[in-house]
Formats: sequence, structure tokens, C-alpha cells
Amino acid sequence: MRAPLRAALPAALLLLVAACTSSPPPEEEEPVPDQAPGERWQPRPGTAWQWQLSGKLDTSVKAPVYDVDGFDTTKQQVAALKAAGRRTICYLSTGAWEDFRPDAEAFPKSMLGRGNGWEGERWLDIRRVAELEPLIAKRFDMCREKGFDAVEPDNMDGYRNTTGFPLTAADQLRYNRLIAKLAHDRGMAVGLKNDLDQIPELVGEFDFAVNEQCAEYSECERLTPFVEAGKAVFHAEYELPPARFCEGSRALKLSSMQKHLDLDAWRRPC
Repeated sequence: MRAPLRAALPAALLLLVAACTSSPPPEEEEPVPDQAPGERWQPRPGTAWQWQLSGKLDTSVKAPVYDVDGFDTTKQQVAALKAAGRRTICYLSTGAWEDFRPDAEAFPKSMLGRGNGWEGERWLDIRRVAELEPLIAKRFDMCREKGFDAVEPDNMDGYRNTTGFPLTAADQLRYNRLIAKLAHDRGMAVGLKNDLDQIPELVGEFDFAVNEQCAEYSECERLTPFVEAGKAVFHAEYELPPARFCEGSRALKLSSMQKHLDLDAWRRPC
């Protein structure tokens, strides 16, 4: 996620906006295509999705793709989603440390930088790839063992933030390519999270993109290389109501929806 994100609109104002705009058309589920043995999942542009990282997991949402927390979601929940025809994405933070994760003590304190705007989180020194690779690989093993189809690695643009480390664009490219390789080596697809500046260099190595607030910041057209490559762009807005971004999202073939900032089960898809 961006660090820090702006506060969401007051709930009363959101309700007023919703009341003054027409409801989005009913969402149709896209059938999940057959996948040959050993073939990675490749989500197509426009594929609908659900993104839930807090609260009790709601498996009733009519979306063919679920992006959920890799640690908190159980193997049984992943299996239930897959039995219902859903594809599943394993959310993990790969560029920032979180003090509430069960493997938090495995990360050397000297690798932890400044806070990234979220409580209990600090940027990682991604230059230390020899030490980070086995730690992240173990997390990806967890995703694979739980049955996930893909990984959403978060905080993939530390070099554009104040991390406490002199990270360069080259450092970020090397690390992001390592993340893609770790996912692919385990048969999982992987998404590029934000990191818009490096899309031209990385679009060929990632299977889809995940973006926050590109409409609010007038950046959505920068995600076009993924769509042109036949790869989905999973996009969420927090402050803007659907009436402000859905028309543009449909034109760009993005998979867009409005979400609460805490990413609970609530959503308003385009």
C-alpha cells in the first residue's frame, strides 16, 4: 500500500454519494478457465475480484478471484474457495516488516528501517537479498502449501519512499525480479503491486498488477502495458466513489472497485 494513505471519506459523506449515484450493474462472474498441469494461472484483463485483508472472511462475494491474507487464511478456507470455483491470491508484505507476523523475529533488527505509515510496520533493506531470500521463500512455501494460485507481494516500491536506506531503482528491480522468480519457481502467479515507474521493465516478469488509487492520482493509464500484454490489473479506490472512476476503468479494461481503507469485506465493484 502507499505509505501513508490518506484517510477515507467520512461514512456519512460516502452514503450521500452512494444515494445520489446509480447502483453499479450486477456483477457477472467470469468462469475460471481450465489450467493445464504445470501451467501458471494468468488472469485476463477485466476479471472481477474481491480483496479482503481484515475481518472474518466472507466467502459469499460473487467474484471469481479472492485476494486474502496469506497468514490469516487457512488451508481449509483456500480449499473451500477453490471448490467454489474461485482463484486465490496470497497477500504478503515482502518489502516491509510487520511486528505481528509469526516469523517477525527471524528478520535481523539491522534490516528494519523507518515506519511505512502503518502501525507495527517498517521498511526492509531490500539490498540484503542473500538474507531476505530464504525468509521470503519460506512465506511463499506457505502460500503454495495452502493451495494459493498466486501471490500479491506488498510494499514493492520502497526506493520511492523514505525507508531509512539509500535504496536505488536498480536495487528495487533486482529485488522485485527475485520476488517474481520465487513465486514462479513454486508454480504460482505473481502480481506487481503499485511501483508504476518500473512497469516497463517488469511487465514481462509479472502475471498481473495490483494498484491502489490510480484514479485518484491520475495514474491509471500507466498500467496499460499489463492490459496490452493480456494481464489483469486489479485496482481499488478508497476515497473516490465508483461514479468518479468506473467509466475510465472500463475504458482501460481495469478490474476496479471501491473499498474501505481497512480492506474488510465491503466492496462496490464497477
